[in-house]
Amino acid sequence: MIRRPPTSTLFPYTTLFRSPRDYKKSKLQFDVILTDVPCSGEGMFRKDEGAIGEWSTQNVNNCWQLQREIVSDIWNCLKPGGILIYSTCTFNAHEDEENVDWICEELGAEVMALEGVEDTWNITRNLTGTDFPVYRFIPGVSRGEGLFMAILKKEGEWEAGSPAKENRKDKKKDKKVAKGKGPEIPDGWLKTDTEWMPAESNETVYAIPGRWKDIYNQAEKNLKVLHAGVKLGTDKGKGLIPDQALALSTMLNKDHFPQVELSYVDAIRYLRKEAVNLPADTPKGYVLVTYRQVPIGWEKNIGNRANNLYPQEWKIKSSHRSEERTSELQSLRHLVCRLLL
Repeated sequence: MIRRPPTSTLFPYTTLFRSPRDYKKSKLQFDVILTDVPCSGEGMFRKDEGAIGEWSTQNVNNCWQLQREIVSDIWNCLKPGGILIYSTCTFNAHEDEENVDWICEELGAEVMALEGVEDTWNITRNLTGTDFPVYRFIPGVSRGEGLFMAILKKEGEWEAGSPAKENRKDKKKDKKVAKGKGPEIPDGWLKTDTEWMPAESNETVYAIPGRWKDIYNQAEKNLKVLHAGVKLGTDKGKGLIPDQALALSTMLNKDHFPQVELSYVDAIRYLRKEAVNLPADTPKGYVLVTYRQVPIGWEKNIGNRANNLYPQEWKIKSSHRSEERTSELQSLRHLVCRLLL
């Protein structure tokens, strides 16, 4: 995925950060690439006055040229038969239809039509008189803010990718991990229906799905990996401290950990990063706290008290406490659902 700023995803577990040219050098191959390219931002005029002030015909010209450069740089990383999603948040044809037409003419792409698009969505179609399908969402006509999208297929027959070849250094690295000299995934922390491999960066340990092992190693050498797999925790030399991301992961084997179900009041206190007392019979160590059986984070029970490990930057800062419990329950459910997305 190439976005503002350029980023990419190795679906479904890895997020990368680099310019398109870096991807070209890396020789990584993708089945699907989403290019959410920098644009003149006309679709943001309704909600962002700054976008209006920054708009100019010169900026439009700069943008359509940059957009073509980005797509050209990333094109070789798309597998034959692969899909490129081209999107902007602007409306003019220079950055939209004309660039799609250019991609077809210069790079040999074929524009694909989406299935299941309903007329009630009020999507605006091609504005240039050409017959290829595009999708333009205009505020006041379609729901939401403004955007443009086209789906393009690369020439050739798609084939399932074969794992990248390992080099000797990778094999030595794997042996080192196997001998316990590298990061390890604690037994029982994750569900066993996926084969996992450990990875470490700046004292943080991740679990990478085994099927992505080779491509992850290749990406790590050539690109800056922002996020990969499941973030397990931080190793400070006295064992792994479980991370908030692990508590919210669908891959968490929550039955492995002691659990304490919190009341509504205590759940709110926990999300405010306030002290929450645990039952006297709670085992010492890391405890998974839940609300309505949904994990919301960790506490470390040290006996006479428990440390709230909820991230400082995530805590609820509002001091408002509604008198109506129903409203608060709805707010809590919304927050928990948002954290799980």
